Amino acid sequence: MNPLIMIILVVFGIAAILAVIRIVLGPSILDRTVASDVLLTEVMCVLGADMALNGHTRNIPVMLIIAAVGVFASISVARYVARRDNTTP
Repeated sequence: MNPLIMIILVVFGIAAILAVIRIVLGPSILDRTVASDVLLTEVMCVLGADMALNGHTRNIPVMLIIAAVGVFASISVARYVARRDNTTP
């Protein structure tokens, strides 16, 4: 395997571990939401890199679903936080 690919995998792995740690330890729901968006983006980047390296496009539907889940989750959390902020005096 190419050494550059190994370095990229290590960097993505470390970033994923840090994102999971932020999801678990995040002090607020907004921190957890941003970390989950980062994790979903990393998964999409890995899938895109796999497509580029192997010369196929089979992962495009999966990437679209991941992107939609990330957007809808962020919108849901933002609406929840906005409602919660409006009800507190």
